[in-house]
Amino acid sequence: METLEIDTVVIGAGVVGLAVARELARAGQQVIVLEGAGHFGEGISSRNSEVIHAGLYYPQGSLKARLCIEGRELLYDYCQRFPVGHRQTGKWLIASDHSQLERLDQVHRAAQANGVGLQVAEQDQLARQLPHVTAAAGLFSPRTGIISSHDLMVSLLGELEAEGGQLVCHAPVESAASDGQGHWLTVGGAAPCELRCRRVVNASGLAAIDLARSWQGQDPSTCPQAWYARGVYFAYSGKHPFDTLIYPVPEPGGLGVHLTLDLAGQARFGPDVEWIPEPDYTVDPERRSAFAKSIRRWWPGLDPDRLQPAYAGVRPKLAGPDAGFMDFRIDDERHHGIAGLVHLLGIESPGLTASLAIAREVRERLA
Repeated sequence: METLEIDTVVIGAGVVGLAVARELARAGQQVIVLEGAGHFGEGISSRNSEVIHAGLYYPQGSLKARLCIEGRELLYDYCQRFPVGHRQTGKWLIASDHSQLERLDQVHRAAQANGVGLQVAEQDQLARQLPHVTAAAGLFSPRTGIISSHDLMVSLLGELEAEGGQLVCHAPVESAASDGQGHWLTVGGAAPCELRCRRVVNASGLAAIDLARSWQGQDPSTCPQAWYARGVYFAYSGKHPFDTLIYPVPEPGGLGVHLTLDLAGQARFGPDVEWIPEPDYTVDPERRSAFAKSIRRWWPGLDPDRLQPAYAGVRPKLAGPDAGFMDFRIDDERHHGIAGLVHLLGIESPGLTASLAIAREVRERLA
């Protein structure tokens, strides 16, 4: 098997992997991105809500809070400089009844601690702002928006290639090892080879924990267990009365069945939360009735017959359903003792929003 030497390898060509690769290439490193699938972004990067989050929900001082807020501003700036489809739609976070007011207030306090400005609306004001919505109170986030994740990945890849970097698809990493001299990757696929490299970033999404646990030269006890939460989306056919995003208060494991819009104005609802033993993108059409029941709590005018199964995403979780908040993990030498190796673990929402900030963080840690 041929052995090749390369400066830096990024494993995984989702939005975070491409953002990291582009950042490292711009810093002067020779970068190759390895992707096991036939195209970039075929995993969780193409199976999410495509929302630019403002940073409302995350505890002050957490990586999710800091990188979401930094990444939000980097992303808006990037979209204005490059041809990336996006729109700053704003978002309403609502308490559908008085039992949810305490949770809404908790989100408001978290957002204030993170420096995120929100507009507060009581029931009568909300009725004027959202006449089709039934709610006891709401918070409006003006910095929330939507983005074409595909456009973003195309742009990041173009910048990577302009800096001399390369994406190699059909190139799954079958084994990995580190010693005092560097890192060894055994790559399968159409052109099997061994890569010897100085730096490696494991940005393989749902597979990141399994790869880290199997990494020869690293103590597997330094890695968490992998958990998976599936979220299903339903599209809403035809017209609707909304021009902004609407979220209920968060639920365990996710942000609840919310209304998002694509850049054409089409509405979609989701995701729900279903804990599963392994990644599975199956959409069960029978979940429509549960969706309709949940949505009608705040939008009584919903026509359930217009809900159509769309797609499912899977969140890479670092703990199970009763664990509470879990932060991103960016595991570098301080965590596992191996120089030049970074594992990106549990990069779920707000990973898309935070992608450019995560890339900067990785570059600084590898430096």
